[in-house]
Amino acid sequence: MEKLYSANSNLNTSRLKRSRYFLAALGPGLLMAAAAIGASHLVSSTRAGAEFGWQLAWVILAVNLLKYPFFAAGARYTAATGESLLHGYLKQGRGYLLLFSGLNTLAAIASTAGVTMLTAAMLTLFIPLSIDLLAFIVLIASLTILILGHYALLDKLTKIIMLALTVSTLAAVALAFNIPPVIHPDFIPQSPWQWANIGFLVAMMGWMPAPIEVSVWNSLWLLEKQKSQPISKKQAIFDFNFGYLITALLAVTFLALGSLVMHGSGEQFSPSGVKFASQLITLYSQVLGEQTRYLIGAVALLCIFSTTVTVIDGYSRTLNMSWQLLRKQQDSNRRLTTMMLIISALGLAIVLFFKGALLPLLEIVMTLAFMTTIVFAWLNYKLMTSNSLPEQDRYGIKMKGLSALGMFYLLSFVCLFIYSIVIQ
Repeated sequence: MEKLYSANSNLNTSRLKRSRYFLAALGPGLLMAAAAIGASHLVSSTRAGAEFGWQLAWVILAVNLLKYPFFAAGARYTAATGESLLHGYLKQGRGYLLLFSGLNTLAAIASTAGVTMLTAAMLTLFIPLSIDLLAFIVLIASLTILILGHYALLDKLTKIIMLALTVSTLAAVALAFNIPPVIHPDFIPQSPWQWANIGFLVAMMGWMPAPIEVSVWNSLWLLEKQKSQPISKKQAIFDFNFGYLITALLAVTFLALGSLVMHGSGEQFSPSGVKFASQLITLYSQVLGEQTRYLIGAVALLCIFSTTVTVIDGYSRTLNMSWQLLRKQQDSNRRLTTMMLIISALGLAIVLFFKGALLPLLEIVMTLAFMTTIVFAWLNYKLMTSNSLPEQDRYGIKMKGLSALGMFYLLSFVCLFIYSIVIQ
């Protein structure tokens, strides 16, 4: 009996150690999820559900699945080589890294502007200031966290915020299923499969679950995490898959919320950032109760604020490393800080130019992301099938097949979008 008790005790201890082992490695994957669960989820998924009901659920799931091999490249390559994807691009040829860096610079400025304006819009729920001034405050707060706290603080904050957002959103959707839909008498269901909606579809998929260059951030964050603790290949892949699964799950969850509460009501999201923020929080408060309005607003604000912080950190860290590799210079925290300041300043300039028009800005940024997606996808696929990787770490037949299907899918929609512009 004592032996049986001892065996069970050892088994429980072993399981506990394994759980702690994997939980300790969580970080880069959750940071990637935090970067993803911003405009693509809060805006695009919710808007897709509100305007088209459940019709686009399969599109969201499909784009998450078909982009998986290109996102997974970040964790897999770094876990296998101990180097970032940027090192891999350079090994393929200097031109590959230059191509990535050029496109990444444009994406950095545009994406920073988009998430900053969305954060400022959410902040208007609590502070009665102009969206431009709030955008400036958001950037200052983000830079303060990054410059003073660095990766360690970002890692800890993200886990707390992600947990709060996930729980509140799942609770809202669960309750929404029990609320009878309010169908406006004049409501006529629309099909998303019309030329007039191709722009929205492309924009939605551009940041779904995130721009593919985020795979490089995951790669760099993994290297940063390894400075504080050793992480095995198994841990790194588990961390990525966990974060990626959360982004896919919440993308459908936000679509469900928009569909259950807003679809058929005759109401549409306003292009104004201030009004959009109020409409979004109203979705939650209609389900969870008006008394939860400010609590949910605070959670949503923290969510998109964490996205802003991770976007600034990710793009700056990527551009800094690209510069370092291309110029053959040593790592420099001062240069990283300079990159953050430049990206933030240029992003703020774009926010000021759009004057609070949130949805038009986000649609442009997401469309730009989708048009460059095929390039980033190709770079990652080329790297994960190259001879620079040990054979056991290269993509096999299944991942190659999924990658080919993904690139065909992405390229097809790019061609459709270009065609829609031409015929108009």
